[in-house]
Amino acid sequence: MSNPALRSIHVHPLKAAQGHAQREAVVEPWGLAGDHRWMLVDGDGRFVSQRPYPRMALVAAEPLPGGGVRVSAPGRRTLTVAAPEPHATVRVEIGRDEVDAAPADAAAHAWFSAHLGMDVRLVHLDAPATRRPIDPAYGGDGETVSFADGFPLLLTAASSLDALNSLIAQGDHADEGPLPMNRFRPNVVVDGTPPWAEDDWKRVAIGGVVFRVVKKCGRCVVTTTDQNTGERGKEPLRTLARHRRFGDQLVFGQNLVPESTGRIRVGDRFDILE
Repeated sequence: MSNPALRSIHVHPLKAAQGHAQREAVVEPWGLAGDHRWMLVDGDGRFVSQRPYPRMALVAAEPLPGGGVRVSAPGRRTLTVAAPEPHATVRVEIGRDEVDAAPADAAAHAWFSAHLGMDVRLVHLDAPATRRPIDPAYGGDGETVSFADGFPLLLTAASSLDALNSLIAQGDHADEGPLPMNRFRPNVVVDGTPPWAEDDWKRVAIGGVVFRVVKKCGRCVVTTTDQNTGERGKEPLRTLARHRRFGDQLVFGQNLVPESTGRIRVGDRFDILE
């Protein structure tokens, strides 16, 4: 194994859309700058995910200076959306949380409604420092999260993906592999660690930024969705069910909470502190 290092960084400006690879990123208390700050909601204010709507995987989203986002999709014109003023927020639901968010303009609502073939609205998390606390079972006082599923960052290890792909190659759906890392939608991917070593980490550092490792990441049907086509298969859930079942969850990756802030860069040293 080579010395552990940060292999790649991925920001997902819009929840459930494609990730955007970056050479560097700023770590804020609630996650990477620009990550999971936008979300689609349906007519009842509930968030729209890839689980029931795999066409979300076809949307590419790029974060812009000032908090805006640029989106594109096959057959749709590229749309640039500015961060809305937070003077008129609406109440939205994400998982078990209710959060105040600022709605985008009518053009953004229309663009996404046409893409998905249903009435949706685009909303922005205008005040991540106060809007959504982390589950108190894992987070401390004042710790918050963006529109991510539950935690500020998601980490995966390249060696673990290699090991998983080897297992897929031995299974009933070998033709679906090898799978790319974007199936798992990480924020940071590390290299140079043994397969599955991340199961036991408690605290880690990327460059000079320290993170608490709080919870293994349970996986859902989104991992079976090709992030370029929106098509679904059986893997990796079939293989995770056989080899990576922890209680009632199929696990790949670890959720992180920042203990400090700062800038991380691809190639930064990765240290296991505990």
